Amino acid sequence: MSSETEATLVRVEPESTPSACIIWLHGLGADGYDFEPIIPYLKLPKSSAVRFLFPHAEVMPVTVNGGAPMRAWYDILEMNVGRKVDKPTLIASSERIQRLIDEQIAEGIPADKILLAGFSQGGAVAYHAALTYPKSLAGLVALSTYMATAEEIKLQRQSSNYQIPIWVAHGERDEVVQLALGEQALTTLKGMNYNALWTTYPMGHEVVMEEIEALGCWMAQQLKL
Repeated sequence: MSSETEATLVRVEPESTPSACIIWLHGLGADGYDFEPIIPYLKLPKSSAVRFLFPHAEVMPVTVNGGAPMRAWYDILEMNVGRKVDKPTLIASSERIQRLIDEQIAEGIPADKILLAGFSQGGAVAYHAALTYPKSLAGLVALSTYMATAEEIKLQRQSSNYQIPIWVAHGERDEVVQLALGEQALTTLKGMNYNALWTTYPMGHEVVMEEIEALGCWMAQQLKL
């Protein structure tokens, strides 16, 4: 029985027994329901049996929100380009997602059929969770995000995911997570010899249909649907 309950995530099951899983992490202040509506727009093959999991972040005080509590994967201390964050909480959230991956494997879905995606804050957690996971995953998607734990990833990254396919996308007019932060993450990935596909869109801090459809094609390819 999964330790992640309906109170901690949104679970969308396929009609048949799942053979693949996409775990998708929301951004600051949102919840697991945020990205559930995009599933049909990914246009994955109708014959595919993909389980979608959209975990809810914990509710915690967020410094840049005046200390008011909201759903967050970690505290953000400063919103400058340096993006000062509470790394221990980010890493704890990453470990929670890795346990969720472990649970999917225990339920019969192979690691190489599990894909991790994250938007904004969720993307920073996805970077850490995927690149430090000890089994080869199907892919990593980083949307409108940044790499907040680059130094930790360099020390803890696992050879099992040196070749992980990575899809990175960012808005050219993003005023929340500046384009420079996405580019900085890409430079860091290349410096560690990861092969990442980078795409920008004429948008702000959001996702657009063109992006979602392109992402769906990429996901289907990585999961061999």
